[in-house]
Amino acid sequence: MQLGFIGLGTMGCPMALHLIGAGHRLAVFARREDAMRPLVDAGALACTTPAAVAERSEIMFTMVTGTADVEQVVLGDDGLIYGARAGTLVIDMSTIDPSATRDISRALAESGVDMLDAPVSGGPQGAKDASLTIMVGGSERAVERARPLFEVLGDSFTHMGESGAGQTTKACNQLAILVTAQGVAEALTLARRSGLDPERVRRVLMGGLASSRVMDLFGTRMASRDFSAGIESRLYYKDLDMALDLGRSRGAALPAAALTMQFINALIGARRDRDDLSALITVIEQLGASPDS
Repeated sequence: MQLGFIGLGTMGCPMALHLIGAGHRLAVFARREDAMRPLVDAGALACTTPAAVAERSEIMFTMVTGTADVEQVVLGDDGLIYGARAGTLVIDMSTIDPSATRDISRALAESGVDMLDAPVSGGPQGAKDASLTIMVGGSERAVERARPLFEVLGDSFTHMGESGAGQTTKACNQLAILVTAQGVAEALTLARRSGLDPERVRRVLMGGLASSRVMDLFGTRMASRDFSAGIESRLYYKDLDMALDLGRSRGAALPAAALTMQFINALIGARRDRDDLSALITVIEQLGASPDS
């Protein structure tokens, strides 16, 4: 199948490579020419605009940073919409605003182009291992068309409903991750202040009801003080901000999310926006008084 892929960063690059590995032909575009190099080396065709990708593709993927980026590559100058033919499919795997997703989908539909919103969970390692969890919004017909491609990229995918349902599910996912990360950071801070080894405490907690993927991944980084970026904190800030906006629009109170947002704000204010989310523990540590005071 002739595919297109736009957005070749930490997540997009390995995902696109998996599609090539599955035997698909790929046209690619990225703002930085060097980001396309691994794909070109693997046989992809580098394009100069998103529209040029669309001209060469039956199905196009986008995996970019945020809402404005998706709007630009799909509907902006030289966007996908200007190269796509009726009957083609756009699959956005970015994490963006559900309302904007529906607007983009409607604009594409006017040109006869289908769209799925298909954000993922699993992070960079999941992208490398092709073990992503994919949550999908859009028509059943488009989902069935994309099924073989989703099976290349992830362990599971679930059709959540109509356009925007995938992004709404992802907002719920990010809210749960971030509030849990706050709890893990507080627990390990308390362990350290009590004279315990945070890593030993983390391992014990992983054997009981407190066990979670957040405790495993982010807790390990908090205990070892490894704050090198997996996914940068600034991206989690964006995601939680969208979840809070969604809560306000739906009349849903999200008090734990609002509190967690204050700590992420503090992390960004400390210029640690490029650090991994595990750096959240440093904000909590700074709040406490010395145990000897």
